[in-house]
Amino acid sequence: MTSNPLRWSDLRGHRVGVWGVGSEGRATLRRLQAGDIDPFVVVDDNPSEPWVLGLSEGGLDALLHCDVVIKSPGVSRHGEGVRSLEAKGVTVVGGMGLWLEEVGPSNVIGITGTKGKSTTTSVAGHLASAFGRTCFVGGNLGVVPWDTSDSPAELEPSAGHTTSPGLPVARNGAIATEGSAPHRLWIVEVSSFQATDLWSSPAVVAVTSLHPDHLDWHGSIETYYRDKLSICGRRGGRIVVANGDDDRLVERREWLRPGPRWVHYPSVTADGLPGSGSPAWVEALGLRGRHNVLNALIAAACLEEIGIEEAADPDRLAEAATGFRGLPHRLETVRVHNGVEYIDDSLSTNVLPTIAATEVFADRPLALIAGGFDRDIDYAPLAEHLAGRSQASVVFTVPDSGDRILREVLSRGGTGEACRDIGEAVFKASQWAKPGAVVLLSPAAASFGRFSNYKQRGEAFRSAVEELGSSG
Repeated sequence: MTSNPLRWSDLRGHRVGVWGVGSEGRATLRRLQAGDIDPFVVVDDNPSEPWVLGLSEGGLDALLHCDVVIKSPGVSRHGEGVRSLEAKGVTVVGGMGLWLEEVGPSNVIGITGTKGKSTTTSVAGHLASAFGRTCFVGGNLGVVPWDTSDSPAELEPSAGHTTSPGLPVARNGAIATEGSAPHRLWIVEVSSFQATDLWSSPAVVAVTSLHPDHLDWHGSIETYYRDKLSICGRRGGRIVVANGDDDRLVERREWLRPGPRWVHYPSVTADGLPGSGSPAWVEALGLRGRHNVLNALIAAACLEEIGIEEAADPDRLAEAATGFRGLPHRLETVRVHNGVEYIDDSLSTNVLPTIAATEVFADRPLALIAGGFDRDIDYAPLAEHLAGRSQASVVFTVPDSGDRILREVLSRGGTGEACRDIGEAVFKASQWAKPGAVVLLSPAAASFGRFSNYKQRGEAFRSAVEELGSSG
């Protein structure tokens, strides 16, 4: 961010526009309402309500008449629309940046990374709560930190607005602004999109991994890396906790300031013996995979750095780990049918987490269902990984990136087949799989275009698996 820092409370008296009416955009509208700020205009690329102006229907021109535009994360900061607004002197901000300036960074843990950030955020929140801390857990994970209600109200048109009739108002009167919220600790997942909206760094920043992603939004691999890591090194930051086993992060250690504090996968046991060094408290979380051991260790290190002393005590961590439930759609067993385990990993929207997911089942035959929104990421590493598996594997691909994935797999001697949709992929995978095998939905792609989000995609997989049972 190059403009002067702004807080939500600084927006009063300014002509404010809102660009994007997804879940974050609606939280932004509620937050403005709580501050008695009437947006001048609400714009969306694909408006579905009468009070929203389409971008191609004069929306961009209307935003040019604003002093400040609050954009949703999906609106690229590198896009022509944002550049044209800034060229005309309009300040373009994001809700995450406004929120962090409002609450201050001192009690905030910001967690980012190409893969692992959601799990790390969830583990850190579970442990902190078990240690008796009152904390908020959310951000890109799903709950918007500046929303004005723990149960966000639906929106309905208001009457009497003179500039933009039909702007939304909350149906309930529950308002809990940042100043009155009881949270003493904020644990917030931050995407690469949101990182570009920040003027400050959270006191503790965690970076779990780095791998090419979202090239359509950032424009290039190196820009994505810079945008992702721009959460580090700003004012307010005290320490960066980073995955020391990630070569891309190690190569960019100069960007990981202050610090970094490296976290490594333990190569020895607590007794000093060679082998898996996964601590007992991590095992108690019930997470699958080496990568999740690192995520848990990073989560504990973040809590220790924010000042929670119990996070340095393995015995206290073991007590706190009890009762943790993994994220839905992240390596979640849907069912075992005819001896075959069906796993929903719809949350894996990039090559790196999909590779990590397949490694969990390295000793079992695997049918991988992959493909989705095409962001021009390189699928060669996934194909190479599958080619190196010791157990049998096959890939069933779905649009839109499925054709590219399949070409990479076949070019390396692998086997696979293109499918119309997830339902067909599940059916064909069930025909291939024998008892002991795994059918894994791990798309290595976003869900946009075909589904509203990764959750809906995971539910489509679950429904298809249940259909196998009903058909006998």
